[in-house]
Amino acid sequence: MGEVRNLLSDSRHENRWLPFVIAAVIVLFDRVTKAYVRLHLRDWDSIPVIPGWFRIVHTENPGAAFGFLAQGNPLVRTVLLIGVSLVVLFFVISALLDRKSSFTSVPTRMGLGFILGGAIGNLYDRILIGTVTDFLEVYNGPWSFPAFNVADSAITVGAVFLLFDLLRPKRKLSRPTMINPAEPTLK
Repeated sequence: MGEVRNLLSDSRHENRWLPFVIAAVIVLFDRVTKAYVRLHLRDWDSIPVIPGWFRIVHTENPGAAFGFLAQGNPLVRTVLLIGVSLVVLFFVISALLDRKSSFTSVPTRMGLGFILGGAIGNLYDRILIGTVTDFLEVYNGPWSFPAFNVADSAITVGAVFLLFDLLRPKRKLSRPTMINPAEPTLK
């Protein structure tokens, strides 16, 4: 029992499970919102939220983010997208569980948690439904950003966390210098 308490109080493990909690919350929110949209809106129905700028619109995306690969061979597309998702999931989970991993900072672990939750949310749709439900659309006049969902948003937020952590200045740990009293010092 003492080992468990020591493990939990060890500062290296304080944020060990945080990414998995983040991922679980994202998956839950993603599932609920997609189910709501599928139950209450027919394909291409839309509800203006901020007229002229933002609306809820029900679309089913067979491709990757922003409709990439949507027009390709369905079998190749499905195998490729599920395969890439599984590789990403394997990498992220391995990085989060490896105690020797260099992914130890809180922003990096949070970013990986967001990416993990988003990847699971979209992979769930792709495997069980065959398409990913997108419903958030930003637009202005004839211009429209491709519809996206909670999982896509989480992946984007996760990437921003990783980028932030990569670009922020790191404090250098300086080694204490040992002064040998026998050596002459320069003045």
